[in-house]
Amino acid sequence: MGIEESIKCAYVESYNGIRKGDKKEEVELIKQMILNAKNIVVATNNPKKFKVVKDILLKILNKEKNKNIVISKIDIPTEVSDLTRMPALNKGLIAADTSNADIIIARGRFGVPGSGSMLLIMDNKGRILTGSLSPSSIIHKKSIEDTVKSELIDALKRIGITGNHW
Repeated sequence: MGIEESIKCAYVESYNGIRKGDKKEEVELIKQMILNAKNIVVATNNPKKFKVVKDILLKILNKEKNKNIVISKIDIPTEVSDLTRMPALNKGLIAADTSNADIIIARGRFGVPGSGSMLLIMDNKGRILTGSLSPSSIIHKKSIEDTVKSELIDALKRIGITGNHW
C-alpha cells in the first residue's frame, strides 16, 4: 500500500467513526519512505543547520545501505518564512514547491516569536510525515547545532528509525 492509499483508508475510517489510532503498517510506510529517499532537501540556507542534518541523515541512511543519496539545501532565502504564522511549515512548503525532493527536512520557528522551534520531515507534496518541537532557545540555552540534532533524532524516533543510542 502506498501513502495515498494509506491516507485514504484513514480518512474513510475517521469518517465512519472506526479509526482507533495509528497502525503499525502506517508507521512502517512512513519509515520506509524516509529510509528509501534518494533526494533529500533541507529547507535552509544556514550552513550549521544543514551540516548537522546532513551528517545525521548520512549516518542513518548509510546504515540502511542507501548509497545513492543526494542531500542538498534549498537555494532560496528561507527567512521569508519568518513573515508567516508557522515559519517551519512554510519553509518546507517552499522546498516542496521548488524542488524535486523525495523528502524535505524543514526547521524553524514554531509560531509567534518566542514560541520555540519545530523540525518537520515532509514528503514531496508537503505532507508532514513526522516532526519535533523544542522550547524557545532562551529556555533551553543549547547551541543551534545541539538543538537541531535533538529535534531531528526525536522526529526519527517517533517513527522508529533511531533508538536511544543517540
